[in-house]
Amino acid sequence: MGANSHGVIGQSADIKQRLIDIRRYLHQYPELSNEEYQTTAFIREQLEQAGIRIATDFPLQTGLIAEIGEPKDATSPIIALRADIDALPIQEQTGLSYASTIPGKMHACGHDFHTAAILGAAFLLKEREQELKGTVRLVFQPAEEKAIGAAQVLQSGALDGVRAIYGFHNKPELPVGTIGIKAGALMAAADGFTIELEGIASHAAVPEASIDPIVAASHLVTALQSIVSRNISSLESAVISVTKIQSGTSWNVIPEKAVLDGTLRTFDEGVRSKVIGRFTEIVNGVAAAFGTKAALRWIQGPPPVNNDANLARAAGKTAENLGLVVVEPQPSPAGEDFAFYQKQIPGFFAFIGTAGAREWHHPGFDIDERALPISASFFAELAVSELERFAVEKEERQGLTNRT
Repeated sequence: MGANSHGVIGQSADIKQRLIDIRRYLHQYPELSNEEYQTTAFIREQLEQAGIRIATDFPLQTGLIAEIGEPKDATSPIIALRADIDALPIQEQTGLSYASTIPGKMHACGHDFHTAAILGAAFLLKEREQELKGTVRLVFQPAEEKAIGAAQVLQSGALDGVRAIYGFHNKPELPVGTIGIKAGALMAAADGFTIELEGIASHAAVPEASIDPIVAASHLVTALQSIVSRNISSLESAVISVTKIQSGTSWNVIPEKAVLDGTLRTFDEGVRSKVIGRFTEIVNGVAAAFGTKAALRWIQGPPPVNNDANLARAAGKTAENLGLVVVEPQPSPAGEDFAFYQKQIPGFFAFIGTAGAREWHHPGFDIDERALPISASFFAELAVSELERFAVEKEERQGLTNRT
């Protein structure tokens, strides 16, 4: 893999062991969403040791904001690099020497990797601080797994005045040295639902005295599948999964209630709206047909991750300049609350290859640590080049205004 004119890849090789040590420490001490106090303190310590200032104007209970570079004037561009820092309630089964020391908690989605990589980018950017044509704001975000951390960051004001935000997720099926870059929809809107069907209980030997919610629930599961096959174009996509059914307490009693839980995944807001509308009609219709009462509750998740085309194009150029293999990845039906940022400002989200044997959220999940310096180098170089690009655009706009 070649280095660019600044030798960023070569520099990152020098900090490889430091990033590995950071990642392994975080891996050993995972903390769940909005409980990342020790993680936040550790990140703060790493930043302060590197002389990177902590931005105290943006209050967060956990997580933190830091900055590199001084604005040249009031209109100097600000861009943001984001890493998520929380872990999952999963018992680790990797057998690693640095496995989680906290029972029932694990970095099974690679947020330890994300945090270490953006810290690495911060170290590299600090070395080049005088080159920056603006400010890089580092967002170490809590509570991504609960899809509430991005809202906390937005509420703090940390993205006020930010020109664009950049983030990424590790991708186990991509080789190390490969980066997935795609304009438009990359990850899905992730909504949850709970349906409660209320009938009338009875002895199982006297079903005519009941209104059986289990029968209604069985027909409902089948009917909901028709939304994707019959109401959504074959050129579009959606996933409806009923993942849990709870009803009854005895083999000889028809119960009063049945509760169904599940998820909806879509890549387009129009499709999302259409599915939710049709879903509601089917729930009410099936419930009425079987004489049950239905209560439907939606748990609204993040919208689709939708990459700005100009930012994706710029990221592709940076990756190619660093000698990375650029591919257009398959969109993932997983959700990511980075999408909330993209509702407010232009954003770009990448998939970085980590050559893992297990998918996200598996108790045996791990990443290839050779991807750490690559990720750090990519985001450092991208930040430098994007600030330069935005600064040039500003000067061109000012020149056009002066001429007119």
